[in-house]
Amino acid sequence: MYFVDTLETEGLGNRSYLAGGARTAVAVDPPRDIDRVLALAARRGVRIVAVAETHVHNDYVSGGLELSRLTGARYLVPAGAEVACTRLPVADGDLEPVDEDLTLRAVATPGHTPHHTSYVLQEAGHAVAAFTGGSLLIGGVGRPDLVEPRLTERLARAQHASVHRLAAELADEVPVLPTHGFGSFCASSAAGDEGGTIGAAKASNPGLLQDVDTFVKELLDGLDDIPAYYAHMGPANAGGPAPVDLTAPRRADAEEIGRRLAAGEWVVDLRGRVAFAAGHVAGAFNFEVDGQLATYLAWMIPWGKPVTLLAGNAGDLARAQRELTRVGIDRPAAASVGTPADWITDGTTPAAFRRATFADLAAARERGEDVVVVDVRRDGERAGGWIEGSVHVPVHQLHHRLNEVPEGTVWVHCAGGMRAAIAASVLDAAGREVVAVDDGYAAAAEAGLTLCTTG
Repeated sequence: MYFVDTLETEGLGNRSYLAGGARTAVAVDPPRDIDRVLALAARRGVRIVAVAETHVHNDYVSGGLELSRLTGARYLVPAGAEVACTRLPVADGDLEPVDEDLTLRAVATPGHTPHHTSYVLQEAGHAVAAFTGGSLLIGGVGRPDLVEPRLTERLARAQHASVHRLAAELADEVPVLPTHGFGSFCASSAAGDEGGTIGAAKASNPGLLQDVDTFVKELLDGLDDIPAYYAHMGPANAGGPAPVDLTAPRRADAEEIGRRLAAGEWVVDLRGRVAFAAGHVAGAFNFEVDGQLATYLAWMIPWGKPVTLLAGNAGDLARAQRELTRVGIDRPAAASVGTPADWITDGTTPAAFRRATFADLAAARERGEDVVVVDVRRDGERAGGWIEGSVHVPVHQLHHRLNEVPEGTVWVHCAGGMRAAIAASVLDAAGREVVAVDDGYAAAAEAGLTLCTTG
C-alpha cells in the first residue's frame, strides 16, 4: 500500500511531497530545510531512495541536492535543465523504482519552464497520484514568464498542451499534487489551495476549458509582477545550493544595532505590526514573522545587503531564520531578542506612528486634513478598484520611488494591513509622518470613501 505525505511551506505558497511504500520513498521538490523531510521519513520508517525535481525552481532554493547527498538517494532532474551538480537526468517516459510495485514515471510537461517534468506515481502500473510541480495547478497553471521574456508566449502555448496531455493520459480520480499555487507567485493566478483531481481539473481549470489562443491571451494578460529575488533562485539551484546553517546568529547589543543602521544595513523587526507601530528602533523595517516574511523581505532588500533581525522571542527568531534560508538569505549579520528598550541606546526613545481604519481616513478627509493616500497593492489588485485621489506605489517598489510620495501626512493601505505595515515602516524610516491603515480593503467602501474602477 502506498502513501503520500504533504509538506507545507506556507510562507512561500508551496508544497513538497514524500511518497512511498512500506520500506522506501521518493521526495518531490523538497524545501531547503530538509530536516522536515527527514523527520517525515523517520515517522514513516522509510528510507528515501530518490529525490525528484520537477524543474529548476525560480521561487525558492531547493534542498534536493543536499537531501540526495545525505541519504544517498538518486537525484532526478529533468534532462533539459542546465545544472552544474551531479544528477540523474530524466526524460519523458523514464521509470524510477520507489518501492515494491511502486514506480515514478516522468512526463514531459514544458510550460512553466522549458524542461519542466511532472511525475506520475504508479502502483502495479496504475497511476495513483500526479506530482505536477508548476504545470497543472488547482484551478490554474504555473506562470510561463519566469525564464526569458522572448520565450513567454511559446511557453504559454506549451503549458496549454502539457495540461491537456496530463488530462488525456490520467484517469479522472487521479489526485493532482502541484508544488505551486497555494499563494506562490509562481502561479499565474490565484489558484486554489485545496486538493483536486484530474476530473475536477477537467471541470474547472481554464487551461483545460479554453482553446489555446484564448488561454494564452488571458494567461499573459493576467500576469503580475515577478518578485525580484526570483532572479537569484534559478542560478542558485542550477549551481548546487550549499547546506543550510541554522545555528543561532551572533547577538547584537544596542550600540551595534545603531552602527549597522548608520552604515546603511537593514535592521528588520519581526514583531507584529501593532507592537511595531507602538514603539520601534528608528530606521528599522517591519516584516512580521507571521506574514509573508521571506517573500517580501527577499523581494525588497538589495540582494546581498547584511540584515540584522530583531525578535520578541527566540522562537520567532529561529522561525524567521529558517524561512529566510529558503530564499537564499542564509546568515543574518546579527540578531537580538527582546523589546525596543533593549535595542536603543541610552538617552533615546523608541519611534512610533499611528494606526487607523478606513473609517478614520474618511473622517480625516471630511475634516479637511492634509491627507496623502498611498496604495501599496500590486497592479493587478489596483486594477479592480482604488480610492479616489490615492497614489499608487506597490510596496516592493516603494524604496525606489519615495520621491513620488507627495508632501503631507501619508496614510498607507494595502488589502489587509500587512503590506501597509511594511510600507509605513519604510516611510517612517525615511522621516515621513505616516499612518498605517490596518483594515480590510472592503471597509473602504463601507466607510464612504469614493472608489474608482477601470470600468
